[in-house]
Amino acid sequence: MFKRIMAISFAFIGVVVGAGFATGQEMLQYFIAFGKWGIAGAVLASLLMLIPAAAVLQLGSYFQARDHMTVFARVCRPKPLGWMLDLATLATLFCLGFIMFSGAGANLNQQFGLPNWIGAILLVALTIICGFLDVDKVAAIIAAISPFIIIFICVVGIYAILTSPWDIATYDRVALDTVSSTIPHWTISSLNYVGFNFIVGVSMAIVIGGANLDTRAAGWGGLVGGLFFALLLTLTCVALFLKVETVGHDDVPMLTIIAEIHPWLAVAMSIVIYLMIFNTCISMFYALAKRLSTHVPERFHHIYVALVAVGFCLSFFSFKDLVAYVFPTLGYFGILLMAVMSWAWLRGRPHITAESERRERFRDLIRRKLDPRHSFSRKNAAEIQRIAEESNIDVQQLHDSMAVEIETELLEDDEIDYEPQFIDKETGEPLQDPAEAGVENTEADAHRPRA
Repeated sequence: MFKRIMAISFAFIGVVVGAGFATGQEMLQYFIAFGKWGIAGAVLASLLMLIPAAAVLQLGSYFQARDHMTVFARVCRPKPLGWMLDLATLATLFCLGFIMFSGAGANLNQQFGLPNWIGAILLVALTIICGFLDVDKVAAIIAAISPFIIIFICVVGIYAILTSPWDIATYDRVALDTVSSTIPHWTISSLNYVGFNFIVGVSMAIVIGGANLDTRAAGWGGLVGGLFFALLLTLTCVALFLKVETVGHDDVPMLTIIAEIHPWLAVAMSIVIYLMIFNTCISMFYALAKRLSTHVPERFHHIYVALVAVGFCLSFFSFKDLVAYVFPTLGYFGILLMAVMSWAWLRGRPHITAESERRERFRDLIRRKLDPRHSFSRKNAAEIQRIAEESNIDVQQLHDSMAVEIETELLEDDEIDYEPQFIDKETGEPLQDPAEAGVENTEADAHRPRA
């Protein structure tokens, strides 16, 4: 379970820590613009993210959602609220997606002097290629990149703390004179920032949560991801505040700080930032295409490529201006969405807990059914049937999804020679049409011969 929690938490970080966060541009405009009070704002924003992060991932797992509207339709009352939040989320996904192309160009331009269009074109190619992978592989890619930015942000934060004189009054004055914000007060800015990050991450987070049957692991993954987010946000803001005289006018301030340590670190950091930009870009377009292709899933890839192409065409604007004006507008919608999701999660906690316990027991019984080293009785078969009927998701979906997970584990177990029923032995992928060994056949399986 620990491995699953960490994978989910890193995937969540990969979704919410994108271009603006990894470059430091978001923190300049949302927090450093308010001087020393901006640091207090960063701490406030960190605390506000914890519950929404756990809520959205666990709700995605509970409803086994394939897109965000699956959850919105179930938790938003009245229904027009769900439609409004759906439109706001779709707009966010698209706007942030094309902003990522702008950020990619700014990143490579500052570090290597390359024209902005080269960084954008490279990101388009990577985004399209990875968009043809399934959601599990996309989530794995996102999660794999996240530890690198965590390491670099920690390095930058520690370096700034150890090498900067703590002249708070000077930094406060310079920050207020150098950096501007379109938001009137640091408290509003903190709330807006959390709302923005939530609406940015909600769609892909729901998809990631929906790919996990273990609702408990999904919830813990969101909480751990929220804690990582808090650490990264606070460290980044402290580093930028202490170095505001140097980085106040930069498009990619984090890159400027890391270059002070060593030029080669700046090269490595620019690559990591670029990968984080890619993380957010694929998250946005993948989740958006999933939502738009809900009723025509066979056209997912056509929609995905078309969205990426249009986003690229709209990306030739100033990255700094996009962060200044587009992000705060989206943040206000995010505040509303965050409140709705958190309330739905708190209100539905008893149902989620009960479903989590059912799925845990269901998993144990399916393992007993599939593993030839265990016996499987009529009583077990009847219990599987009862749990499946009580579950909030489709009976066959629950059984087959759980069976695929367990078969994967059994195939990796060297102690047995297992013959899979739900996984293609050649590709290792789940079968499109699983063998007729679903819940309805558990009675017949109850006394089958054991190896």
